[in-house]
Amino acid sequence: MTSILFTIGFTQKTAEEFFGLLQNAGVRKVVDIRENPGGQLSGFAKHCDLGFFLDRIIAAEYVREPLLAPTPEIRKAYKLTRDWQQYERSFLELMQERRVLNVIEPTAFEGRVALLCSEAGPEKCHRRLVADLLAEHWNEQGKVVEVQHLVIHRSSPRAKRRATPHAGDRSV
Repeated sequence: MTSILFTIGFTQKTAEEFFGLLQNAGVRKVVDIRENPGGQLSGFAKHCDLGFFLDRIIAAEYVREPLLAPTPEIRKAYKLTRDWQQYERSFLELMQERRVLNVIEPTAFEGRVALLCSEAGPEKCHRRLVADLLAEHWNEQGKVVEVQHLVIHRSSPRAKRRATPHAGDRSV
C-alpha cells in the first residue's frame, strides 16, 4: 500500500477553495470523521449534500467514518478548558478504546484519501491526530503512507487566496 493521507477542514474556505484543494491534490475519496456532519454551520459540507458535490465536481467518493470522530464530552471539555494537550490525550485514549488500529482497514485508505473535519487548519484538530496515528501504524507494518494537510495560504488579509496542498507539521 502506497498512499497519501490528506486532511482538510471546510471552515474559512469557500466551496471553490475547498473543492479546488481536493481536486488539485488528486483526492479520490473523502472520509468524513466529524462528530456532527450535518450541523447547521456545515454549509456546502453537510453530509447529505457532500457526496453529491464530490461526485459531480471532482469525481471523488464520500464515506462517513464515525469511529474516528471525537465524543461530545471530549469536545465540550476542550471548549471549556482550551487545553489541547488534554484533548490529545483524551482523543488518543478514545481511539485505543475503540480499537481503531485493529478495526480500520488500510485498504479503505489506499491511494489519495482525505480525512474531513471542520477546523480550518490541522494544528488543533483531531483529523491530524487520526492521520498521524493511522500513518504511523501502517508505516510500521511496511506500508508507505504520507500525511499532507490541505490548507489555504494567505500572506496578508488583502492577498489573493491560494489553495495548495502542503506537507503539514508532520509527514510520515
